[in-house]
Amino acid sequence: MSSSTISDMATNFQRFSVNCRSFFLLCKPRVSALIVFTAIIGMFLATPGMVPLNILLAATVGIALSSGAAAAFNCLIEQEIDARMARTRGRPLPTKQVTSSQTLVFATIVATTGLVILYFYVNPLTMWLTFGTFLGYAVIYTIFLKPATPLNIVIGGASGAMPPILGWAAVNNTVSPEALILFLIIFAWTPPHFWALALYRRGEYAKSGLPMLPVTHGEEFTRLQILYYTLILIAVTLIPAAMGMSGWIYLLGILALDARFLWYAINIHRNYSDDLAKRAFRFSIWYLTWLFAVLLVDHYFHFPI
Repeated sequence: MSSSTISDMATNFQRFSVNCRSFFLLCKPRVSALIVFTAIIGMFLATPGMVPLNILLAATVGIALSSGAAAAFNCLIEQEIDARMARTRGRPLPTKQVTSSQTLVFATIVATTGLVILYFYVNPLTMWLTFGTFLGYAVIYTIFLKPATPLNIVIGGASGAMPPILGWAAVNNTVSPEALILFLIIFAWTPPHFWALALYRRGEYAKSGLPMLPVTHGEEFTRLQILYYTLILIAVTLIPAAMGMSGWIYLLGILALDARFLWYAINIHRNYSDDLAKRAFRFSIWYLTWLFAVLLVDHYFHFPI
C-alpha cells in the first residue's frame, strides 16, 4: 500500500470522525443526558421492583434518539440566531461543519428511529407522548413561543418537563398522579434555572432579537421572578413527601437542596453579579440531578414519614 493511499485513508477517516462529532453535537448531548436521566428515574419510580431490562433499554434508546433529534431540529431552525451569540456560534451549523439539508435528513432519521423503537418495543402511549414532546419543543417552543413572548421558557418548559412522564408511561403504560408530580418539579425548576443563564447572557440575547425576560423587562424584574419561581419550586418539591410518595431520605435531601437554591435566589435578588448568576445556573443543573437521584434512593430504601 502506497504512502499516498494511506494518507488518503487517514484524511477520509479524519473527515468521518469530524462529521460524526458534528452530528453528535447537534443533539446537544449535555442537555439530552439530563433528559434521559430524568426519564430513567421515572421508569424506576414507576415500579416497586426492577424495571424489565428490555423496557429499560428500549425506552432509554428511543427517548435519547427522540431528544437528540429535537435538539438537532432546534439547531437547524435557530442557526442564524446561534451565529450571533458567543455561547452558540461554535455549533456545527453556524461553523458550516454540516449543512442544513444534512441536519434535516439526520434529525428526521434519528427521530423516526427513536419513535419506531418506542412504538414496537415499549408501547404506543410512550411513543405518542414522546412525539408530542418532540413537537412541543422543536415546533411550538422553537418556532412560535421563543421569538414571541418573554414567557417562552415558562410555557415551553412543559416539553422539558415531560421525560419522567415518558419513563413512567414506558413501564406502566399509563400516566399517574405521581408522574405528574415529577413533571411539575421540572416545570417549576425551568424558569429560575434558565433565567439565571439569561441574566449573565443578557447582552447576547439582546443582540439575537429574542424577547428574553432580562431584555424585555429588565434585570431587576428578572431577579425578582427568579426568587418567586424558586419559592414555587420549593413548594412543589415538598409534594412527594406530603403525599407519601417519598420518605425521610428524600425530605432531608430536598430540604438541603432547596435551602441552597433559595440562597442563590435571594442573593441574585439582593446582591447580583454575573459570577453569582453563573454559579446559580451551574448549581441548578446539579440540583435537579441530585433531586432525582435522592428520589431514586428513597424509592428503594424507603423510611415513611
